[in-house]
Amino acid sequence: MYEKSLEGLRVAILATNGVQETELAEPRKALENAGARTTLIAPTAGTIEASLHGKKGKDFHVDATLDGVNPADFDAVLLPGGALNAGALRTESKAQEFVRAIDKAGKPIAAICHGPWLLISAGLTKGRTMTSYHTIQDDVRNSGANWVDKEVVRDRNLVSSRQPSDIPAFNREMIALFGERKARAQSVA
Repeated sequence: MYEKSLEGLRVAILATNGVQETELAEPRKALENAGARTTLIAPTAGTIEASLHGKKGKDFHVDATLDGVNPADFDAVLLPGGALNAGALRTESKAQEFVRAIDKAGKPIAAICHGPWLLISAGLTKGRTMTSYHTIQDDVRNSGANWVDKEVVRDRNLVSSRQPSDIPAFNREMIALFGERKARAQSVA
């Protein structure tokens, strides 16, 4: 569907236990089908256990740990949701530092559902327009962002969506945004 528009792009996926299975698996598959190389990064090595709408989901192999990666080695970040995942990840200082470095470099960030919690804790949402799962809209607004109820929202280097049913639109806009980043990087090289 997206051919190989992201060939060679390195995408970090930050997640931990409780990640919403579809919000990790489906965007990751779309990225890889478009040619991107994805790396699942978690606070600890081994596997993380996903949740599938409140029930136990599949386990995902962790490719690298937060203390073993350098944000400069990646071109973009995907932040899947899941309340337990996002609630735990937002308290990880290395996760906050990672997304701050990506944002400072102007690299794209894609966040879905509860994924924006990490961006809030990292201080990256003030003045941004974005969406999220409806239960955290107050958190998004209180962080200084403009929360809107749309299936997908793009604001500069950030794309955000509300929930699993938005994944088709999320994937489309994420791949478009990441592709623009790749094109800019190639034109500079």
